Order: sequence, then C-alpha cells, then structure tokens
Amino acid sequence: MSGWIGVDLDGTLAHYDGWKGVDHIGAPVPEMLDRVKKWIAAGKEVKIFTARYAAPEPTRSEVVAAIQDWLKQRGLPALEVTNVKDFGMIELWDDRAVQVVPNTGRPVG
Repeated sequence: MSGWIGVDLDGTLAHYDGWKGVDHIGAPVPEMLDRVKKWIAAGKEVKIFTARYAAPEPTRSEVVAAIQDWLKQRGLPALEVTNVKDFGMIELWDDRAVQVVPNTGRPVG
C-alpha cells in the first residue's frame, strides 16, 4: 500500500506538557521514535502532522525549522511538516484521535 503516514508531534512523537514556545519540543517518545525510524528504513513516507503548522508566517517557517532540527538531532531526516490531510494519507498516529468504523460514526473497539 502506498501513501504517507502522519505522525503527530506533541504527545505522540515528543513528550508534551504544555506550550512553551516555538523552539520548545519535548523529549522523544522512544517507542514512537523507533517506529518512525523503522518506517523510514522500510521506505515508507512519513510526515509530521501537527497543529503547530497552523501558525501564520513567518512563524510557520520557524516552526518547521525547529521541528526539522529536532528530528535531525534524533537521527531522522527533515520530514515534511503539515496540518493538512489529503487522499494520500493512509494512517494517522495521534494522541487525540478516535478511530471510527467507516460510514457509521461508531468508534472502533
């Protein structure tokens, strides 16, 4: 299956304990960091899916730079950063999501 995997930053890939500014990103969540590294090694496309990207310019550029620097320090490439779903997204890993059974409105599980 081709397409991209969205990974939320705050609370999913990085520890989050409240907003402390553009340049503050928490410590990595080890299990998620390892998962993302494995996906990339397997040739899967991963994007950082974060509300931080909704900031207006020029702050958005600062947000992307801070995130990509954080990723680089943890051995990851400069992944694309977005807050927009499209038809290419095949999965979303997020600390706030509730999965629903398609076309029913009922939560999975």
